[in-house]
Amino acid sequence: MIKFFSENDFQIQKEEALIDWLSSIISSEECTLGDVSFIFCSDDFLHGINLEFLDHDTFTDIISFDYSLGNELHGEIYMSTERIIENANELSLPFLDELHRVIVHGVLHLCGYKDKTKEDASKMRQKENEALATRKSVK
Repeated sequence: MIKFFSENDFQIQKEEALIDWLSSIISSEECTLGDVSFIFCSDDFLHGINLEFLDHDTFTDIISFDYSLGNELHGEIYMSTERIIENANELSLPFLDELHRVIVHGVLHLCGYKDKTKEDASKMRQKENEALATRKSVK
């Protein structure tokens, strides 16, 4: 089950269509959906998580906690809406495009994709682009 929560004023739009889209991505990766929570928050909130749990003193757009059991996905995905807005502006992209990329990025992490090396990051970006190409009903 996919659930959305907010630690700030952000409210997700087209929730059911987004759940259907993410579920299809998960299935295409030969994984099954368990319990996945998306938590939208501020830069400060996510920075606190980054410090407390990862010992990183940096701002980021997303942090994923993977509790998956084999191919059954379970996890918490925290996203800074402030950082996503800033990234979208810097890249001259619509906010929704960047938001969907970050959401899919978190799902792909739960599916087992990494992004620490240049090669892994390239594969992750390819998978993000493939997923974004299928998002007709969530735009």
